[in-house]
Amino acid sequence: MKTSRSEQSGLFTRITFKRIIKNKSTEQFSGIPYPMTLLNCLLSAWYGLPFVSKDNTLVSTINGTGAVIETVYVLIFLFYAPKKEKAKIFGVFTAVLAVFATVALVSLFALHGNARKLFCGIAATVFSIIMYASPLSIMIPNGFGCALGTLQLILYVIYCGNKGEKSAGKDDKSLEMKVEEKKQNVVNGKQQEQQV
Repeated sequence: MKTSRSEQSGLFTRITFKRIIKNKSTEQFSGIPYPMTLLNCLLSAWYGLPFVSKDNTLVSTINGTGAVIETVYVLIFLFYAPKKEKAKIFGVFTAVLAVFATVALVSLFALHGNARKLFCGIAATVFSIIMYASPLSIMIPNGFGCALGTLQLILYVIYCGNKGEKSAGKDDKSLEMKVEEKKQNVVNGKQQEQQV
């Protein structure tokens, strides 16, 4: 029987946290995906509440449960993380709570009806995309370097076959064509002289 992607992800997360608890260390695991997933769950749960969007109680229930589970994961990670990593993850956790509070307060007091639903839906979608990109924080810590590396690869693909031979070849061909043209002019000139 095949398992879905979310079941596999949940399975790997459980295995990760069993290992963290067993070894009493976060080892080299990144803690960034857990607060980002928490933010996604919080925003989606908020979106599903009846005063934001009607008939989405199941969305709130599922994501509310996810928020509780992710909070437990973040707290376990904070408990076992080394000092430097603990400070970093605590900062991200605090930022997550601040973003959620901001979205909740703006939607509650400044927006009503469809505008509230649209605002909360867009916020949940944007942070969902960020959540799925957060594991890349391990691979691409330097976004500027990534952009320059991509540009370098593009230039390589464009110019990989050009070793300077083609341009020299073109010059040789154009030179040969000019010589051939002059010969033809000389031959044509002699033929014209003979006719006169």
